[in-house]
Amino acid sequence: MPIKIPDDLPARATLAAEGVMVMGEADAVRQDIRPLRIGLLNLMPNKVKTETQFARLLGATPLQIELTLVKITNHEARHTPSEHIISFYRSWEDVRSERFDGFIITGAPVEQMPFEQVTYWDELRRIFDWTQTNVHASLNICWGAQAAVHHFHGMPKYPLPAKAFGVYRHRNLAPASPYLRGFSDDFQIPVSRWTEVRREDIPAKSGLTVLMESDEAGLCLLDDPRYRSLHMFNHIEYDSNSLSDEYFRDVAANKPIAVPRNYFPKDDPTRQPENRWRSHAHLLFGNWINQLYQTVPFDSDEIGKR
Repeated sequence: MPIKIPDDLPARATLAAEGVMVMGEADAVRQDIRPLRIGLLNLMPNKVKTETQFARLLGATPLQIELTLVKITNHEARHTPSEHIISFYRSWEDVRSERFDGFIITGAPVEQMPFEQVTYWDELRRIFDWTQTNVHASLNICWGAQAAVHHFHGMPKYPLPAKAFGVYRHRNLAPASPYLRGFSDDFQIPVSRWTEVRREDIPAKSGLTVLMESDEAGLCLLDDPRYRSLHMFNHIEYDSNSLSDEYFRDVAANKPIAVPRNYFPKDDPTRQPENRWRSHAHLLFGNWINQLYQTVPFDSDEIGKR
């Protein structure tokens, strides 16, 4: 099945060129099925690139997905044209009365700030609480995941001595988990962050389970059944050039940045990086969508009541 996105969303042309099935409103309403409603709270600076990354993974699943782009209510994006935000995004205040089968909260370039100093922290906390009544299951990414485990479980984040930046080997710690169905024992995931959360801070009675971990980069994926959430601390959604774009952006701005580890062939930034995580990104999102489909009430009014 395809993903339903606006006809003129920039991601549409990119996804169609890649062979991802996309559909418009007119085609969607002719199908006598209930699509899965997925909300994407996009906190990343480059909204268009991030939309495309998530729509690519959601659109590869075998179910019809209706994607709603959501923004913090009074936060103005500085790196995306206002026309794009006005055309394609809805404020959280405008969707808070609605219900979603799934909700994704992305990372944000604020991880070196204390949570309480982030300008939209109060609204984000309300959003986390709202997911417990209006969302069947959530997927939190990078800083969004750090913020979620801090809000729900009181877990702190710690500054790293240097940015964790590159493609790191990870271990599958729960092969029987439905979210890791089909995963290899050993796989690679992009990492790009200045802070970390630590295994020893997981509360004893939290119900949190570590699904993925790296010897070098630490915690990667937590299952949080009490709050119906997955917390992914790294960027499995990144496309092939995301780390490259970050690296050359910082080089151009004369910021101190190391070459991302295990990314460019022979650590040579002049060479095209190889994507070694694409299949596992599709697996994770496919498994998450399948769990939504298997467990969500057909009547969307029942979401959040069980």
